[in-house]
Amino acid sequence: MSNNSIPKVGFVSLGCPKATVDSEHILTRLRAEGYLISGSYQDADLVVVNTCGFIDSAVVESLDAIGEALVKNGKVIVTGCLGAKGDVVKQAHPSVLAVTGPHATDEVMAAVHQHLPRLHDPYTDLVPPQGIRLTPKHFAYVKISEGCNHRCTFCIIPSMRGDLVSRPVGDVMQEAQNLVNAGVRELLVISQDTSAYGVDIKYRTGFWGGKPLKSRMTELAAAMGELGAWVRLHYVYPYPHVDEVIPLMAQGKILPYLDIPFQHANQRILKLMKRPASSENVLARIRQWREICPDLTLRSTFIVGFPGETEEEFEELLDFLEEAQLDRVGAFAYSPVDGAVANALPDHIPPEVQQERLARLMLLQEEISVERLQRKIGKTITVLVDEVDEDGAVARSSADAPEIDGVVYVDNGQQLCAGDFVEVRITDSDEHDLWAELPRDLNE
Repeated sequence: MSNNSIPKVGFVSLGCPKATVDSEHILTRLRAEGYLISGSYQDADLVVVNTCGFIDSAVVESLDAIGEALVKNGKVIVTGCLGAKGDVVKQAHPSVLAVTGPHATDEVMAAVHQHLPRLHDPYTDLVPPQGIRLTPKHFAYVKISEGCNHRCTFCIIPSMRGDLVSRPVGDVMQEAQNLVNAGVRELLVISQDTSAYGVDIKYRTGFWGGKPLKSRMTELAAAMGELGAWVRLHYVYPYPHVDEVIPLMAQGKILPYLDIPFQHANQRILKLMKRPASSENVLARIRQWREICPDLTLRSTFIVGFPGETEEEFEELLDFLEEAQLDRVGAFAYSPVDGAVANALPDHIPPEVQQERLARLMLLQEEISVERLQRKIGKTITVLVDEVDEDGAVARSSADAPEIDGVVYVDNGQQLCAGDFVEVRITDSDEHDLWAELPRDLNE
């Protein structure tokens, strides 16, 4: 199906009048949602077969109908009474897309949506193009891929979500454009491994706005940076090509913010963790990044007390933090997760030692954070307002991702609105947050 053609569904209805009524319900939903009903296998984008399974001959007829649809079309969703009989359908035809029982209109529609997304009709659809969002109206998360190709020993995400599957770049850009059109001011790019975007499809070239666009983090970030919203990159592994997005940040195309989960600094522990890019000279790269983009904010997460971690290896991590001067740090004491390879590693660290190391790390990072935030006092920066009440406004700077970083309290910002971009002057700071005031001309 091309991007602009109306999706077509073929339909085979077998069985008793009750099954016919089920078919009518499904067909009504299909037409109401804009699908066309095809009279032939060849013209259909997929086929729904509503089966009967009451007697043996009906079972045979249904299985034959499924087989015919698979041969002549290839994409088949099965519903009806035969679908309720255990794995009969899957055993006979393992390539069917989905199997449901009778009276399962919602389940059938969910399968159709999954394998044949419908076109959006702005004149009849109640769901807006940007979809239903749980975030405030002015920021939104954009997932660019699912799954992960890494096999970090402390993580079970690949076993739950599978290997990396990158979304088509045109689909990502259309979602981002829809969000901006709906009033979103900040796009937060997320995935399990943002810097690996496109690896699975060999950085395939797609199209956006009639122009070719490579399915790759650098090109995607540059394109999203043209939409007129803040663009913030999360969960970026420190591959060499990450260097390419730093100039985009220096040019103001995307936010000068990188969320890179380093997890540790000691090479032996990183190897035990099976972390990617463990041999990179991270400190040298950080210095280079900051030379290109002095306003760069670096956020990271670390695991302390990983199995086998010695006191010397932990102190190496502290030395790294002292040298790296990261802006935002989250740290966690290692804990086993069912199914994780690291569970079988020897020399697990006692919980009291883990907590003692965690406290030392967080104390050091608090000192670093206090010092780095103090440097911002007296400066004028742009913030995005999140909420407003009688006490003022709560906003975020380019250095602050929602819900995980700090905030900027604007004491005289009562007249602002959520979603406003505004210039403020920083007046105070603590270990996490900033305080600011509006310039007098804006406050009058």
